[in-house]
Amino acid sequence: MQDLLSNIAANEWLRAIIGLATLAILAWAANVVVRRIFLALINRVASKTAVTWDDRIIERRVFHRLANIAPALVTYAGIAGALAVSPEWLADVPPADVATAGWDALALTGAVLVRRVSVAWVMISLAMAGGGLLNAFNDIYTETNAEARNRPIKGYLQVVSLFLYVTAGIVVISALAGKSPIFFLSGLGALTAVLMLVFRDTILSLVASVQIMSNQMIRIGDWVEMSQANADGDVIDIALHSVQIQNWDKTISTIPTHKFISESFKNWRGMSESGGRRIKRMIYLDMNSIHFLSDEEVARLSGFEFLHEYFRGKREELAKANAREVAGDDVVPEQRRLTNVGSFRAYVLNYLRRHPMVHQEMTLLVRQLQPGPQGLPLEIYCFSNDTDWGKYEALQADIFDHLIATLPEFGLRAFQNLAGTDLSVLRAE
Repeated sequence: MQDLLSNIAANEWLRAIIGLATLAILAWAANVVVRRIFLALINRVASKTAVTWDDRIIERRVFHRLANIAPALVTYAGIAGALAVSPEWLADVPPADVATAGWDALALTGAVLVRRVSVAWVMISLAMAGGGLLNAFNDIYTETNAEARNRPIKGYLQVVSLFLYVTAGIVVISALAGKSPIFFLSGLGALTAVLMLVFRDTILSLVASVQIMSNQMIRIGDWVEMSQANADGDVIDIALHSVQIQNWDKTISTIPTHKFISESFKNWRGMSESGGRRIKRMIYLDMNSIHFLSDEEVARLSGFEFLHEYFRGKREELAKANAREVAGDDVVPEQRRLTNVGSFRAYVLNYLRRHPMVHQEMTLLVRQLQPGPQGLPLEIYCFSNDTDWGKYEALQADIFDHLIATLPEFGLRAFQNLAGTDLSVLRAE
């Protein structure tokens, strides 16, 4: 047995293999202990608490990433013993005789490299855990803060996360190279122009995010329309570099955040907050069907609920206007008379004013536009009192179904271009 130990002690390679195997087993054991005991204990405690913030931290795997540090620390602390390298050699510059010795130089180089990789691994794990913690903080803020929908902080947290990863990257590179981080930071000044070019989109997105959040230009849940990007739907996510919009066909458009500063877009939030949604639609009337109302038509239409008061007021107004005397027996006095299109316009206005789903405190107009090849446009301009898309479309359909069906009561016809069936009827006649 003593001879075997003596042989092992004399054989550097065999001693190093046994030491590295032992170190690997210890690192594996540390990883198992931390994950199966430490993480299990944390999960059990978090599941029994009434608060939810600890659940969000666990969901973002913050402690799982911190657990990766344990084997790296064991490796860092044990590599010197595994390769039989004096700790003083690792702390200071080794003597010249050590540097020239073959095995000692190889063992020292291996130990230094392993320690550098261990430090880099620790920094990467800490950076990933920090990024997960920032994501968990965003989840907690979204759940617990009522203003989270109007003032999301995801973009700001991503900026912090970006600086965290950049700092960790510099530390990792300096650790692997065996240099101070200040050595690499001092060289960044000469690369400012290159860095500005590389991080151009990030800088633009950061400025845009600050303006968007401070001015509340868009919020999660807003209906946004950006024709340049073929996007029309609800905002579902606002991040540092991009804004995601779920279109009405359930596709998702991803738009760079700075586009919302440099390009125009339409936000329908004002419509939703006002409580009314605009209806602006026209009926084209055939101008050949417009005429003065006869006494019989006036008498019949006066019985309509929405026109009863209108005709009573018009009779008095016309009687006063037509009672004036005209000089000369050979002059025919100009008589004011009612038209079917004017009476229909009054009917539509009263119909909308009494409709339970039309917003009565917003603009309500029934107006004629300039006649054209398609007849006389009669535009209905009003607002619904329900902004729900389905109810809004149903209201529009109900209004125009009723009005188009009412046109014959006034002797009016809706204009439409000739179709094939119309031409067939004309040929038959």
